[in-house]
Amino acid sequence: MNFWETVTGSDLTRAWKAFEARAKALPAGHRAAWERIKAHLLPRSGFTGRDLLPVLDGVLGLLEETAADGQGVDEVLGDDIAGFCAALAGGEGLRDYRDRWREQLNSNVARKLSRLGG
Repeated sequence: MNFWETVTGSDLTRAWKAFEARAKALPAGHRAAWERIKAHLLPRSGFTGRDLLPVLDGVLGLLEETAADGQGVDEVLGDDIAGFCAALAGGEGLRDYRDRWREQLNSNVARKLSRLGG
């Protein structure tokens, strides 16, 4: 990835198009799970979403493998996709916007309290 791709985000566009092309080849149940997984993980991405690309690539690879093996989505992910995504995001250390806002608020309060005390 070169500087221009980083600035313009063309690398991200190319990656998302590749993900969607791979997802289009999945069976209907797996595609539906992919859409739900994206909906649960996208709020945990950073400003650009670059931090989420490896996670989504791994999840899409898992869906591709299970589809090739003839396994259903429920067999692999269970019936709680939101829980699967939460566990996945927690394991990857992805924070959602509420986590970032909470850290910012705590930092601001700590800074104000230190000024008052000292």
